[in-house]
Amino acid sequence: MNIPLVDLKAQYAPLKDEILARIATVLDGMNLFLGANVQGFEQEFAAFCGTRHGIGVSDGTAALQLILRAMGIGPGDEVITVPHTFIASGEAIALVGATPVFVDIDPSTCLMDVSQVEAQITAHTKAILPVHLYGQTVDMDPLLAIAKRHELKVIEDACQAHGAEYGGRRAGSLGDAAAFSFYFSKNLGAYGEGGFVTTNDDELAPRLRMLRDHGSERRYYHDLIGMNGRLDEIQAAVLRTKLPHLEEWNTLRRRHARRYNELLRGTPVTTPHVASGNLPVYHLYVIHAPQRDALQAWLKQQGIGTGIHYPVPIHLQTAFSHLRYQPGDLPVTEQVVGEILSLPMYAELADEQIVYVANSIKAFYQQ
Repeated sequence: MNIPLVDLKAQYAPLKDEILARIATVLDGMNLFLGANVQGFEQEFAAFCGTRHGIGVSDGTAALQLILRAMGIGPGDEVITVPHTFIASGEAIALVGATPVFVDIDPSTCLMDVSQVEAQITAHTKAILPVHLYGQTVDMDPLLAIAKRHELKVIEDACQAHGAEYGGRRAGSLGDAAAFSFYFSKNLGAYGEGGFVTTNDDELAPRLRMLRDHGSERRYYHDLIGMNGRLDEIQAAVLRTKLPHLEEWNTLRRRHARRYNELLRGTPVTTPHVASGNLPVYHLYVIHAPQRDALQAWLKQQGIGTGIHYPVPIHLQTAFSHLRYQPGDLPVTEQVVGEILSLPMYAELADEQIVYVANSIKAFYQQ
């Protein structure tokens, strides 16, 4: 049996005719940027997240960068985040000239250890950037309380959390603003690149719209130094086609996670921990596995795709060596990256595929 980590073709097949028809409509009209599809999707995805404003942008990294710029964060400022995430979370902070300050993660959820945040706040701290990794939200209420005490902004990195809930509230509606990615493998993915910003801040939203379009409200008149960070019409058309299916896809991912949990019970691996009050969407299904590298090689031999998200934490990446973090500075993160393994996870997974993956894991540990 051959089971990929993600199967994009399985999602595309039943939507193919509708997607191609929508793309054809865009091409027939040749209104290719900031048109009806972008405007419609902005309203629809903001409503899905429960926010007043939604701004379509080019990608998730741009979404983070635009939020930071719109908030006036730049050189001399610090932003607290975690090193266990894709590099874009720290990269966006560096791109605006600010300094990322890393805190360690909770070993059970792999999310920001909120209890460590307050000790890292200095006179230079301007924001906290929690990362809703793997499709589960950070423990936001205590984090928001810390931010309020210190008058800091909270920027959600929700790039892996489309539809995730915390206390009945959707990711993207919890902080001052949030960034989403529509990278093609996400729960809601474009056919290329795409990103989004959500916010309830009536002053921040128009500034974000200007910054993503070269600092302009009307063409060739520029009030701010902006960037080309626009979501294009074709990607918006694809996303509008997919969005009505997102709830069902997330429900299926949760069902698959429960099945994995059931089948892997009693094995040496540790299955994902869901914190109280969270409704995750399992962008990734990540286990902690003894002999991780050998298990990954074994699963490859059985035709099973896996991934490591992520093998090198940001604080130890060469690109961030100027921050002078050393091995041992963030011990939980550094331990976790040697244990984690992402198993196949997508809405279209069949039960027999999940059983095959679980049985293959059991067979490895029974050798």
